[in-house]
Amino acid sequence: MKGNGDQSTNLKRVVVTGGSGFVGKALCRALHRAGFDVLSISRRAVLDLEHEGIRSYRCDLTAEGLPLAELLAGVHAVFHTAAHVEMWGAYDDFFRANVFATRQLLDACERAGCPYFIFTSSPSVVAGDQDLRGVDESIPYPTRYRAWYPETKATAEKEVRARGVSGVVKTLSLRPHLIFGPGDTNLIPTILDRARKGRLPIIGRGTNLVDVSYIDDCVAAHLCALEALESDPSLSGEAFFISQGEPVGLWAFIDEVLSRAGIARLTRRVDARIAFGIAAVVEGISRLLPSHPEPPLTTFLVKEMSTDHYFDISRARARLGYTPRFSVIRALEETFRGEVEHSAERRDPC
Repeated sequence: MKGNGDQSTNLKRVVVTGGSGFVGKALCRALHRAGFDVLSISRRAVLDLEHEGIRSYRCDLTAEGLPLAELLAGVHAVFHTAAHVEMWGAYDDFFRANVFATRQLLDACERAGCPYFIFTSSPSVVAGDQDLRGVDESIPYPTRYRAWYPETKATAEKEVRARGVSGVVKTLSLRPHLIFGPGDTNLIPTILDRARKGRLPIIGRGTNLVDVSYIDDCVAAHLCALEALESDPSLSGEAFFISQGEPVGLWAFIDEVLSRAGIARLTRRVDARIAFGIAAVVEGISRLLPSHPEPPLTTFLVKEMSTDHYFDISRARARLGYTPRFSVIRALEETFRGEVEHSAERRDPC
């Protein structure tokens, strides 16, 4: 039944946005295996999903006037994973993909009577300039962001949470951190690409701790979120940090990735204050140039690479029933046993 795209009424219908992306595609497959009738929405046809019996619908969620309410009629839940994930670019591109698209989907859910909305957010929504050491969901949003991505994701998350409190659509926001695994098109390919080009110096003291999220556990958290929300509607409007629950040294993790890919470990080091100053200068130059090219280093990236950012996931364990199954080492083994995509269909926005 699951293998032929059966749409019988005994299957709960769910929609996954960003089905051509890393998280969206993995989530589509997991939901399909779990017996849901899955529809992927993305900018591109997803032929491999279609061959597996998962239907897809092509559209640009940043466009206005989409027939989303009709598309969501009879849908039990929307998993919104699509986003514009970049370090640089025009504010309007981030706003339309991360805020406007989310708002359109929420509006459509309300009109269609779709009861559940699971939003893939990011821990960067609480990222200021300070270290984040074991913080929980009580940490407030910062008053200033150093990049459009975290700022617009925070704006979208706030709206998702507010809609969840209003009670028309039940919502949950998940904040998985540094997602990787087989099929990764972002984190590990970026590490390998920068290392091969000699553009990955150790920034700062080199001992900062971070959380990471393995794709299978990240996807499992999304399924846990829906089940928890169905069982306990009072969770609606809440946000949860998601990770392996095992902080790692960022640069030790990067060295392990490089070693498994047969690339020499990093030796070049740059003081964080110097790197930040350089990034500020090249950002300023880029803004003055007519094409606003992406600088090789940004102040947001320097902060992310040189500070601690790991999180307390005890609320996700207790309230969602989320339990990561993979250690970081086992997750890396699984990742490099699979095929890491080194090229370039990265950061698909929808």
